[in-house]
Amino acid sequence: MPAGTAWAQSPARQSAPKGAQVYFHYPLDGLRVPERFTVRIGLKEMGVAPAGIDKALTGHHHLLIDTDPGPPDQPIPSDYNNIHLGNGQTEVVVTLPKGTHTLQLLLGDYTHTPHSPPVMSRKITVYVR
Repeated sequence: MPAGTAWAQSPARQSAPKGAQVYFHYPLDGLRVPERFTVRIGLKEMGVAPAGIDKALTGHHHLLIDTDPGPPDQPIPSDYNNIHLGNGQTEVVVTLPKGTHTLQLLLGDYTHTPHSPPVMSRKITVYVR
């Protein structure tokens, strides 16, 4: 690299330990739920830390509603379909319209970027009555 030249690079993704899992305590796949309900989240082999706290083997939760995860090397967007629990919460109250919805959990590091490998739940389906 020529003198004075700097290459822009994104920070390296944080590693997730083997066996790390994020999962739904509630609701479970196929459940019928009211329009307003509480999502309760479990995590194994890692800890929870708020966004912005750079601590190894930790992250914060993101709830993906009716969407798929984005590129694993990019920060998780923050919008209606990607709910950030950036204060380290392990549950969140959501309100969804009647009908069928998919939910998925994805752990993000202090920059909202998925770990390597990504720590995500399987996608579940709920039926809002």
